[in-house]
Amino acid sequence: MIMKKLLRRSSLAAAALMLIMPAGWGLSSARTSAAASAAVPCGSGDHGLLQQEQKQHMGEGADPLHFTDIQFLNGSTGRAAGTGFMIGTSDAGCHWQEIYTGKWNFAQIQFTDNVNGWAIATLPSHQTTHLLKTVDGGSHWKEVYTANLPFNRLEALSKNTLHGYTQNGAYRTDNGGNSWVKIPTPANTRYAAFQDKNNGYVLVVVPGSGYKVLGTADGGHSWSTKLNVKYDSPYPAGGQIYSRDHQVWALFYGGSGMSQVSYSLYGSTDQGAHWKRVIAQSTAGGGPAPGSGAAVVNQGPAQPGGHPGNMQLIGRETAFLSGGSPAGGMVSVGVTYNGGKTWKNVKPSINGYDSRISFTDGKTGWLVVTSATKSSIYATHDGGASWNRKFAFKEALNP
Repeated sequence: MIMKKLLRRSSLAAAALMLIMPAGWGLSSARTSAAASAAVPCGSGDHGLLQQEQKQHMGEGADPLHFTDIQFLNGSTGRAAGTGFMIGTSDAGCHWQEIYTGKWNFAQIQFTDNVNGWAIATLPSHQTTHLLKTVDGGSHWKEVYTANLPFNRLEALSKNTLHGYTQNGAYRTDNGGNSWVKIPTPANTRYAAFQDKNNGYVLVVVPGSGYKVLGTADGGHSWSTKLNVKYDSPYPAGGQIYSRDHQVWALFYGGSGMSQVSYSLYGSTDQGAHWKRVIAQSTAGGGPAPGSGAAVVNQGPAQPGGHPGNMQLIGRETAFLSGGSPAGGMVSVGVTYNGGKTWKNVKPSINGYDSRISFTDGKTGWLVVTSATKSSIYATHDGGASWNRKFAFKEALNP
């Protein structure tokens, strides 16, 4: 038994090393050419991976093995993680390798390069979150000091600089987690996002009135209001903020009910100086969408009553939003290529009810179904108009 564990750990470390090594490294040009001419066909299904783990999760009353997050560093190299595992690819999803199996259930992963990465994870049957770090591509993970801060989200700037976010606060480490600095944020902050040490945004709830978005250019020492959104609720549910360069996107939750969610999505291409109400999704179960004024569209991706997932911002005007509909049993994406002047929701074609996306440019991206069932990985090369499945657990292949 001990020998089997040692062999498996060795194979996982080797897989991470292969993911890190440049294609053809150590091969002569002649051998590389010969290998290219006899290219191995792309794998399918589960690629023969995680067999033991899938069996363990197929028992009566057990949740199927499933993904929770995905990240691609470029058009070929990426990782997907889930409940006790991580897999990786170096050829855009044509083939996958096991990188990690073990006790950690990943909630979020973020690599700053192909070697150094961070993660938020939990242990089985526990809700306490742990901050983890890897320096070998993901085959081994070490807990990072957090001063007992309950981080539920992270944003990595480098192998040593990281923003950690709690439900109502923001913190930064510049030394790999040895110490943390609290970033000053306004009262009633419910979501923060920093794209560097100085520039960031927060979403603030105003009980009985709605929401505000505020921005800082000096690391939180001073804040200015960028957007006010009215919503008649004594306790607004919160939302999300995404920023990259001059783009800022803010998603505000309304109510929920009957497996439906109401929300509004606002976008800015000039660091919050001007905003456009892009999506205003009102539903029978969730009531009216927050905000006022005409919206570009009245529904988000995946219907009926789709739940918003994560966003990906590309360049100065391109933005993607993932979405899933528990009522419809489908996931999809929406996209703008002009900063929200127009918005297109791609017709759903993928089974599932929750998803996350990772795009490396305006056309190339990957979507992972994070539902407990039908968990799979898909790739697109046309901005989400069509998707090809690259990985699927056995359960996901069942009718």
